[in-house]
Amino acid sequence: MKQSKLTLFIFIALVAGVITGYLYNVYVIDQYNTAITNADAKVKIIDTRLVQLTDTTVTEYANLKKERVAVVKARKENDTTREDKLVGFSILSDIFLRLIKMIVAPLVFTTLVVGVAKVGDIKAVGRIGGKTMIWFLSATLVSLLLGMVLVNFFKPGEHMNLPLPDSHLSSGIQKAALSLRDFITHVFPKSIFEALANNEILQIVVFALFFGVATGAIGEKGEIVVKAMDAFAHVILKITGYVMLAAPLAVFGAITAVVARQGLGILSTYAIFIGEFYFSLIVLWLVIILAGFFVLRTRVFNLVNRIKDAMLIAFSTSTSEAAYPRILMELERFGCNNKIVSFVLPLGYSFNLDGSMMYMTFASLFLAQSYGIHLAFGQQLSMLLVLMLTSKGIAGVPRASLVVIAGTIAMFNIPEAGLALLIGIDPLLDMGRSATNVLGNAMATAVVSKWEGDLGSDNGLQ
Repeated sequence: MKQSKLTLFIFIALVAGVITGYLYNVYVIDQYNTAITNADAKVKIIDTRLVQLTDTTVTEYANLKKERVAVVKARKENDTTREDKLVGFSILSDIFLRLIKMIVAPLVFTTLVVGVAKVGDIKAVGRIGGKTMIWFLSATLVSLLLGMVLVNFFKPGEHMNLPLPDSHLSSGIQKAALSLRDFITHVFPKSIFEALANNEILQIVVFALFFGVATGAIGEKGEIVVKAMDAFAHVILKITGYVMLAAPLAVFGAITAVVARQGLGILSTYAIFIGEFYFSLIVLWLVIILAGFFVLRTRVFNLVNRIKDAMLIAFSTSTSEAAYPRILMELERFGCNNKIVSFVLPLGYSFNLDGSMMYMTFASLFLAQSYGIHLAFGQQLSMLLVLMLTSKGIAGVPRASLVVIAGTIAMFNIPEAGLALLIGIDPLLDMGRSATNVLGNAMATAVVSKWEGDLGSDNGLQ
């Protein structure tokens, strides 16, 4: 009953947020958006003229530089004022997300330690881990391939017909490191306290695996640690219950801020791309549910019903981390063994972000199409493999996918400045892929539980 009420309140908050955001955009924010758009257009004109001037000593060059500084300053002032006007709404979601982030790191650590310690011997950990990684890698490959196939089928970028930008222009998004060394060093924490403080889920998972195996290996002394960690995890889950009461307010604030900032006009401008991407996500949902059906049979539909609140929260806040505590509770109520949930779910948040995977190939090839850059089938497969490696361990937070894309497209000579096409609508796209990440991780956990013969009956709590 409580769950259905929360779902209703979240849905009401979504609708109210769209309406409030639209009205606030029209009557308050529109003037600042217009000023920012005009400033961006001026900067583009000035940049073009600066590139055309070969002699940097002439007076016109100095005047253009001064004019550019003044326009950029004015744009920044309008941008700051706009954000100040939205702070009342965004603070609602900010508080909720900070509370969730407060919970996630200790919850991942304690539940994973308990899960690994309860599994017991290294062979069992390896067996469950092997099954988990088989599902994760398969799901990642399918998501990336599906994104590649559908973006080639729809060809949303061909309608853009953009000229190649000047090489010095940038999107302003920091690129993700692509070197193997950087990836490996990022996986292993130099300090568990630093990892906990920064919510580095992958690093926390690595330490928790070591800690859990060692706890299980010391026998009776380890049982004290397991009981303490288990009790601590239950305390955190109780806190989660309190935090979730604020979810509708957070959803209202997040949606209002997005719509007020972007306006509903952004939907019509990119309607084709947004529509095709969300259709692709629905196809991916069907594939995930169908794959789950082969293992879970009809119970797969009960699982989807159970996690709808968590998916709505992830959708509204644009971060799958916000839904983590909720999925943890619902999977255990669904009948998944605590030790499996505690082991698989944290790993999923680093290795199994299905929605983000699809978006990366979809968005990268969309940019190539927009600039008329033809990528052969072999090049597209190479991009897919690069994304498969560089995306592992990305944070389940807004704009994390853009960082990985920025680092990858440069390898295929796709202009990085093209990401500016996506920045405006990224919050809308991030909602869908975050909800998909939740579905993918919940399905993976339930399937591994079934494979291990540890899937009990649904206890019926709602």
